[in-house]
Amino acid sequence: MWKYFCKKTIQLMIVMILISFFSFAIIYFAPGDISMMYISQDMTEEQKANVMAELGLDKSMLEQYIAWAGRAVHGDLGVSLANKASVLPQIAKRLPSTILLMGCSFLLSLILAIPLGLWSGYHKNTWIDNLISSVTYMGMSIPSFWFGMLLIILFSGIFHILPSSGMHTVGDNSVLDTVKHMIMPCITLSMGNLAVYIRYIRANTIGQLSEEYVLTAEAKGTSKGKILRNHVLKNTLLPIITLVGMNLASLVCGSFIIESVFGWPGIGSFAMEAIGKRDYPIIMAYVMMSGLILVIGNFIADILYAIADPRIKRGGTESGT
Repeated sequence: MWKYFCKKTIQLMIVMILISFFSFAIIYFAPGDISMMYISQDMTEEQKANVMAELGLDKSMLEQYIAWAGRAVHGDLGVSLANKASVLPQIAKRLPSTILLMGCSFLLSLILAIPLGLWSGYHKNTWIDNLISSVTYMGMSIPSFWFGMLLIILFSGIFHILPSSGMHTVGDNSVLDTVKHMIMPCITLSMGNLAVYIRYIRANTIGQLSEEYVLTAEAKGTSKGKILRNHVLKNTLLPIITLVGMNLASLVCGSFIIESVFGWPGIGSFAMEAIGKRDYPIIMAYVMMSGLILVIGNFIADILYAIADPRIKRGGTESGT
């Protein structure tokens, strides 16, 4: 297990280095000159040269990247071009809101997908299965931003049940108010993953129901509920661990859009504003933060899967010898 953990840790570090390099390269080769954000027309050539030297823009791309990466490792992600404030505190202030939205969306997806996927697989090709499958096809097909705007029109514009944007009502910071603001963005963000999880659990359930241990349990007179709960569920959910790690990308990318649609004060909407203002330090910090969340999520999923299935550890050891 220790060798497998070390191997995955090294892979995580390599991936993060590659993410940081390519994110820096994209900003470096982006159209426009970043120095124009700091240089005014009334400056002398000497003053302009001093500004370029302070920013490190007079060096090669590799030298600039190494200097930036060194500062980033120590928590210095630069200064915003728009508000002249340090980037890290602004990201840290908004990160909990994004994690809250992503975490609740993830839990909602699993809580609904497990019973629906099991029930759909157990009642294969019945009207229940067809109904659940139709909903999942819609969930995988409907664009999240369109679905979010539809919810706003229905529940905020027509029925006036839920707030349309933000995280809190002015003057009300209660938990209940936060929950009311989170319902629509949470449902919207979880819709795509929910559909994928249901289809995956359904397919695994159908496969497990044909196994001998299920047929034996049925022959002993075990009820349908106990077969699904005590036998099928455990073997069906094991591959879901890997699927969850793979689908973290959709949560990270989806929060970027959903936060903007619902005005959720997370790093996604913050990054969207930065793109409009061409605030490169914030854009790079968002790319790094998103990549870190995604890579750590996949790392945790790999470790959990190795703990749940010892064959993964043996495979990793054998391939390394």
